[in-house]
Amino acid sequence: MTLLQEKAQQAIDILQEQQSDVWLTFVRETSGVRDPVLDFLIGPNDLTWQSALLFTRKGNKIAILGNLEKETIARLGVFDDILGYDSAISDLLRETLARLNPDRIAVNTSRNNVHADGLTHAMYEILRGYLKDTPYADRLVSAEPVINALRGRKTPTELARIKRAIEITDEIYQKTFDFIKVGMTEIEVGEYMQKLAREYGVGLAWSAEGCPAVNSGPNSPIGHSGPTDIKIERGHLIHFDFGVKYEDYCSDIQRVCYVLREGESEAPPEVQRGFLTIRTAIEKARAAMKAGVTGNSIDVIAREIVTDAGYPEYKYALGHQLGRVAHDGGALLGPLWEKYGDSPNQKLEVGQVFTIEPGLAVTGYGYIGLEEDVVITEDGAEYFTEPQREIVLIRR
Repeated sequence: MTLLQEKAQQAIDILQEQQSDVWLTFVRETSGVRDPVLDFLIGPNDLTWQSALLFTRKGNKIAILGNLEKETIARLGVFDDILGYDSAISDLLRETLARLNPDRIAVNTSRNNVHADGLTHAMYEILRGYLKDTPYADRLVSAEPVINALRGRKTPTELARIKRAIEITDEIYQKTFDFIKVGMTEIEVGEYMQKLAREYGVGLAWSAEGCPAVNSGPNSPIGHSGPTDIKIERGHLIHFDFGVKYEDYCSDIQRVCYVLREGESEAPPEVQRGFLTIRTAIEKARAAMKAGVTGNSIDVIAREIVTDAGYPEYKYALGHQLGRVAHDGGALLGPLWEKYGDSPNQKLEVGQVFTIEPGLAVTGYGYIGLEEDVVITEDGAEYFTEPQREIVLIRR
């Protein structure tokens, strides 16, 4: 069974669990505006004319699309019923819905998850227009719960790909730690990491301009920005944020080093204290993660450890889901802030993959940010590989 076929069956299972009758993905010219769920339904293929992909609680998998694309979609082995048209989709769509007669039709709109919000406003209006004078125009509901589950619950194939992406990232980090020397710029280090990614034959988990982030010392800008021409100096903390994409699935890992001064054999006490605080926050959060708890409850645990230790509150969520993209949407390990909507109130599920990434600044030294990737199992949250438990010391 291919990954697309696995996800198609998973979609049916989710509809049965959630008691949704039909999930409808309605698209056009996907080379211009591509609904994110298409990666799970038709892979990298594009659809040109208006197309409707329907999955039902009873197990139907139906594609309605232009005749020129029937053969391409048939080859995927995903859809049992492929209906083609030449001039208009509306009649076929109405006839299909009349045959299925669903009480609820889940469509791809979402207030909380950008990856579940692929139905544009115009296409929503077109769809309602096609369903005018039928009972179905008023039966459209958000497919956010369906898509959250489909993206979040990783299959064994997906988990294997994520694990390999993480293993490659760990190897690149180790080679980078051996490469770093005092006097190099952040840009030089970042270019070396990108070179290693190319040698491994993997892509980057986000745009090359900011992947990796390399922050050396107290004056390097922290955030979604790339390396600068700041030079690595003794007494600097070096913070990294990096991930790769292996067979369409991502890693997202942060690491931290300290560059020893002359005569030092370990990091200064204030650096060690900051590292221990972040390491403790990650481990306490991971230990509390299990299916059924809310993301917000986990965020509170780690956030309080950092602030109770006397450090300022970090101004971002503790962690996000990871999958085909670095920020995969759905349940979030986050605070109840307006910008996060309802995502922190959503519950963790078995198969979801999360980052855990608190951080803090150590005055005069730089930023300590660790990010570990974990998977929710029946027994709780498990690391994919060994986490960073000690500060990496750079001597050269």
